[in-house]
Amino acid sequence: MILYPAIDLKGGEVVRLRQGLMDSATVYGADPAAQAASFAEAGFEWIHVVDLDGAFAGESRNAEAVEGVLKRVDVPVQLGGGIRSMGQVEAWLSRGLSRVILGTAAVRDPDFVKAAAKEHPGKVAVGIDAKDGLVAVQGWAEVSDMTALDLARRFEDAGVCAIIYTDISRDGLLSGLNLESTGSSPRLSRSR
Repeated sequence: MILYPAIDLKGGEVVRLRQGLMDSATVYGADPAAQAASFAEAGFEWIHVVDLDGAFAGESRNAEAVEGVLKRVDVPVQLGGGIRSMGQVEAWLSRGLSRVILGTAAVRDPDFVKAAAKEHPGKVAVGIDAKDGLVAVQGWAEVSDMTALDLARRFEDAGVCAIIYTDISRDGLLSGLNLESTGSSPRLSRSR
């Protein structure tokens, strides 16, 4: 398991949402690149960036902030939020991202995700954001009827390089990992 320090972007600023609610944003800083540098200096090996505005809009809304992060740090950077086409995948990878994270697209267009993973080996991850074991999409605004485990299984042999899992019920609360629920929930655990 890898824990990624996250930089969530809203309006170009570093924010934290409480349980994914856009109207509950707390601003932590106006300089995402400085936050990324702080994480890198602390020894983190990856930086995880989420374009929250992009997740809702379906296209990048914080490109300038992401590009600032890429210019400032030498550690790999992964980005999720609003990446829903091959053109967007290719554009971000050409700018220097180490990987893109596809979440809503993984639920709504799995063939695209599989094609992207095949076209860009080692560069495409699937983001699974779950609330009570069910996958949320569109910037967490909608909860699907698909379980996190079912979505993970969909991409088990599809060539994605990682599954990035977020438990929405704990996100932004500074209450630690929900290991009990993640490991024991019938919706998340493999049945025997």
